[in-house]
Amino acid sequence: MYDNKEVAVINLRLIVKKIKEHKLLYFVTLFVAFVLSVYIILCVPRYYTTDIKLAPEVESSSSSGAIGSLASSLGFDMSQLKSSDAITPLLYPELMEDNKFIVDLFSIQIQTIDGKRYSYFDYLANRQKEPWWSTILGKKEGPLKVDIKSPYYLNKMQDKVVEAIRSNISLKVDSKDGVITIATTAQDPLTCKILADSVSNVLKRHITAYRTDKARKDVAYYKQLVGEAKASYERSRQIYASYSDANQDVILQSVQSKIEDLENDMQLKFNTYSNAKNQYDAARAKLQEKTPVFTVLKGASVPIKPAGPKRMIFVLVMELLTGIILTIWVLRKDISKIFA
Repeated sequence: MYDNKEVAVINLRLIVKKIKEHKLLYFVTLFVAFVLSVYIILCVPRYYTTDIKLAPEVESSSSSGAIGSLASSLGFDMSQLKSSDAITPLLYPELMEDNKFIVDLFSIQIQTIDGKRYSYFDYLANRQKEPWWSTILGKKEGPLKVDIKSPYYLNKMQDKVVEAIRSNISLKVDSKDGVITIATTAQDPLTCKILADSVSNVLKRHITAYRTDKARKDVAYYKQLVGEAKASYERSRQIYASYSDANQDVILQSVQSKIEDLENDMQLKFNTYSNAKNQYDAARAKLQEKTPVFTVLKGASVPIKPAGPKRMIFVLVMELLTGIILTIWVLRKDISKIFA
């Protein structure tokens, strides 16, 4: 049995012939497309990117055994699963979805390469370069100020800035080794570097606040107990001293018993104060132990070359699309002849 299906053959000679017949049209059209694409891409502001890498200290159990080794070989970090914290490094990127974390970035003080200083909110809301057509297509608002009642109750323009921050900052965690990579994007190279360092500091502050929350509450609680126990002991000591001095020459048994009772009460108050002080010192040590440590593996540098837009690629793509569309238009009446 033979397959009688006909195979369509493209008539390349006809295509080349038609292109040669319209070579002037091609020249003019491609030249105009080149000029327009160059003009358009030159109007689009350039942007820079940089990143910083951190290695967090993670609490982990030493009893990993063969299962832990096997999981590690497959690219899974079991220490993340065994951490006593509800929020592990693998969940750090989820902070970018929290408005409170984003709003905390509003007050970051940034500086441009020409020495101008702004808050990050002011920089994004009022100091961004935009192509000329954006003012035509979109309504230009007046200077936007920070006036936020709640991170979870934003107006339309504030929410727009929040989304811009999310698009300019990338927070990723390597599931294999737990390394945190913070990548930032900005129209100014120095701003880009300062932003990466600042986001790193805000992240450290948020994680530290979370991991030490209970420990800090314990420290505050035991500090209050120490203050109360010390005050109680001081009052008891003064009462004992005053009564002993006033009855120093009295040998009545009732007086001696009273002195002994006051001394015992003073000793009891001292023991309570001493125990509270020990618990306070232990709570402070626990707070220090709970405070996470982040090691900077790669610091953020001021980028030298812009990351985009890719002007040459844009122009080449526009030329290619123009050529394809023009060829389709030229061959529109000979489509049936091309596929013989």
